[in-house]
Amino acid sequence: MKVLKLSAQGLPQSWISLEQAVIHYAAAEVRWEMGAQIAVFHGGHNALTGAQSIITVNSIIGTKGVPSINPFHLKPGLTNAKLFARDRQLCAYCGEQFDEETLTREHIIPFAQNGIDTWMNVVTACRPCNHRKSHRTPEQAGMPLLYAPYVPSLWEDFILRNRRILADQMEFLMAHVPRSSRLLD
Repeated sequence: MKVLKLSAQGLPQSWISLEQAVIHYAAAEVRWEMGAQIAVFHGGHNALTGAQSIITVNSIIGTKGVPSINPFHLKPGLTNAKLFARDRQLCAYCGEQFDEETLTREHIIPFAQNGIDTWMNVVTACRPCNHRKSHRTPEQAGMPLLYAPYVPSLWEDFILRNRRILADQMEFLMAHVPRSSRLLD
C-alpha cells in the first residue's frame, strides 16, 4: 500500500511507503492530509507521562516545503507498462484489446528511419500488427493509426505508475487529469 505524497500546494511528488509517510509525520512535515486513514503505528511510551506515541497515516498527505523542480516541466518516464495503460491495452492498428504479455511498444516512425523512443512516437500494438508494419511508417505500410499518441500529464503519470491505487487517491488524481485524457474513457 502506497501513500500519495503531495507538495503543500497539492502537486503530486511521489508514491511513498507507509514507513516513509511515518517519517514525514514524526518530523512534523505533514501540513495537511486527505483521504482515509490507512494505517496506525504505535510507538514507545513517554517515560514521564506513560503515554504511548501513535501515528495515524492517511492515504494522501501534503508536506512542507516547496519543490525545487517545477513538476510541469517534468516529462514522465516511458515504460511499456505505462504505455499500455495509457493506450488502454488497445492495438493502435487493429483496435483489439490484448493482455500485456502479448503487446509491444510500436514506434510510429521506426528506428530504421531515424525514429526516436518518445511518448509522441510510440503506441501500443499487438505482435502480429507490429510484425506486419515492420520497419515502415503507418502510411508506408497502409496501416493507419486508430488513435493518436500523447504525453501523459503529471496527474496521469501518477495514475499510470501505480497499479494499486486506493479509491480516494484515484478520485483525487482523476479530478485533475485533462478532459482530453484517454484515462477518462
